[in-house]
Amino acid sequence: MRAAATAPAAGVTGPVAGAAASGRRAVPLTTIALQWGRIGCTGFGGPPAHVALLRELCVTERGWMDARDFEDGIAATNLLPGPASTQLAIYCAWRLAGVAGAVVGGLCFIVPGLVVILALAALYLRAHPPLWVLGSAAGAGAAVPAVALQAAAGLLPASRRRSGATGAGRARWAVYVAGGAAAAATLGPWLVLVLATAGLAEIASSSLPRRDAGRRAHGALALAGVPVVAGGLSAVAWVAVKVGLLSYGGGFVIVPLMQHDAVQTYHWMTGAQFLGAVALGQLTPGPVVQTVAVVGFAAGGLGAGLLAALCAFAPSFALVVAGGPRFDALRADARVQAFLTGAGAAAIGAIGGSAIPLGLALAHLWQLGVLALGALWLLWLRRGVVPALVGAGALGLAAGLLGAPVR
Repeated sequence: MRAAATAPAAGVTGPVAGAAASGRRAVPLTTIALQWGRIGCTGFGGPPAHVALLRELCVTERGWMDARDFEDGIAATNLLPGPASTQLAIYCAWRLAGVAGAVVGGLCFIVPGLVVILALAALYLRAHPPLWVLGSAAGAGAAVPAVALQAAAGLLPASRRRSGATGAGRARWAVYVAGGAAAAATLGPWLVLVLATAGLAEIASSSLPRRDAGRRAHGALALAGVPVVAGGLSAVAWVAVKVGLLSYGGGFVIVPLMQHDAVQTYHWMTGAQFLGAVALGQLTPGPVVQTVAVVGFAAGGLGAGLLAALCAFAPSFALVVAGGPRFDALRADARVQAFLTGAGAAAIGAIGGSAIPLGLALAHLWQLGVLALGALWLLWLRRGVVPALVGAGALGLAAGLLGAPVR
């Protein structure tokens, strides 16, 4: 009788059926909504904090997943372009309650931070923001280049180990990192060309077949190269889709792309406003990709901000739901692994290289002092990002109150 009670119903497939077959019941959607919403409200500190909270919930507290399944989920979502911690949240919910769970869990994880960042954008991007807003944003924005350098530095050791123990592998890895850094500093929206080239070069150097990965890379190159002539909401949607599909290795890798489109191509924001937008993306719970909602708000108000968020996060839902059953095969594919070894190293270089255009966007001399202090805090003392940005914002506020320029 017990076996009959735990067997999946006829026609039920996927993660829900797997949970039933193992004696586990599918987790109710209301529970997923509450728990993923809680993480969405408290997940300050970026991907490390998100992963820790998801592990504590799904593995330690509730036992919904075992430790190996969870680690496999981390590895699988790191194969995908897009915000990895968001994709991990979607993946865990998918494992527990199927497609409905993925949608509910992903939305509840994303929406709290999105609401906060759009509210802050409305205050920050108004015609005449208060002095305290301008000063705080100018200070926090000044520390953003140091945040990019810290993000890249944290990813370098694991990427270097992945490149292998041979001298040739390490030399290629160094070339990929340097190429990504140079591309982020100079190429703007064409950065993805360098990422794809690095991935294909690693496949060729590893003597693996190029066919499948070449098709994937060709699709990415086509996506990067198609221009959008029309402005308005179509341009907002296109920029956001690129952000959602082309962020390999972490959210910061798409910062040069967003900066070029928002500041130079469409003139939705000034360079200083974009720095403030990136700072808001770091200070609010959720991934830095939510910065695109601020860009959308600058382009067309609340509706455009919501559209930008929808277009940026929709690929993550589609990739996890469609690819979840195939993650094991992807992880075992040597061509995929080789492509990611090259493209991932270039992406890390790009994250570090993004500090250059971000630094060049600083408009005032006093901001260089804030940047130096931020670099000391993050790179030398190795302390947290959120305290660094809060402290930098406080310094910016003080500078504004003392009469320093903040616009």
